[in-house]
Amino acid sequence: MPLISTLVDSFQDNIIGPEWGNSYGGVSETGGRARIPCVAGSYAGYQTAKVYTLAGSSVYLQVPVVAAAASATVEAQTVFAITPDPTQGTNLAININTVAGTIRFESNVAYTDGAAVSLTYSAVTHLWLRIRETGGNVLWDTSTDGSSWTNRRTLATPAWVASSTTLALDLWSYRNNGTTNFAEFDNVNTPASSASVYFASAALTADGALTAAATRSIVVSATLTAESALDAATVQTAVASAALSGGSELGAKTDAVDTDDITVQFSEPRGGWTVSEPWI
Repeated sequence: MPLISTLVDSFQDNIIGPEWGNSYGGVSETGGRARIPCVAGSYAGYQTAKVYTLAGSSVYLQVPVVAAAASATVEAQTVFAITPDPTQGTNLAININTVAGTIRFESNVAYTDGAAVSLTYSAVTHLWLRIRETGGNVLWDTSTDGSSWTNRRTLATPAWVASSTTLALDLWSYRNNGTTNFAEFDNVNTPASSASVYFASAALTADGALTAAATRSIVVSATLTAESALDAATVQTAVASAALSGGSELGAKTDAVDTDDITVQFSEPRGGWTVSEPWI
């Protein structure tokens, strides 16, 4: 038969798994937890099949919400129990009763344990609960964080635990009267750090200065071993000559004079003149 320590559930999928096949009373998996109604005169609980053994094993879990008293007059119970098959009224249990304000560590036979250890219940101190069997003893422990444990009761292992009797884990709630509410269990054999991730926002209200540390740099020399040649592009310049030719005429301009009454006569040259062409 499997050790009860092999039963693991963080309740994160919001679906009651097949390992809780004997559950009863309208339980649900809500918000990543096993939720159990606490109804007047009615029992409800998460319960596994009776297939496990506690011998040389242990089971622990978190109880983030216990059933509030809510006008109950005798009991509003949140209970973590290990129950054998088929004996009725026999179990190992941790019972929180918010009407009485107590947490009891019980080894019940015929539904009672006159030697149960009872303490004042604290939601912080008793947030995590554990029942284990080792070295011929059963131990009931509590923890604030699921890591560091305080032993609350030690008892010689009952015969039904040491035998081959198969066991169930039963997480249940009940009230004698008052207003209906619920209890919640979480993280069966699962550390809280691996079970849930919570996100929250935060407001920054302070200014801070950032100081940069100086980084020292070392400059080293390097030898260049590559050579390269530079080629100059040739620019050609051409000089050309040109003959310029041109013509011009000179003319004399006279002021406009009325020459209608002037008679010009040509005659033979007279002595004393040197005649050249075109007069020769």
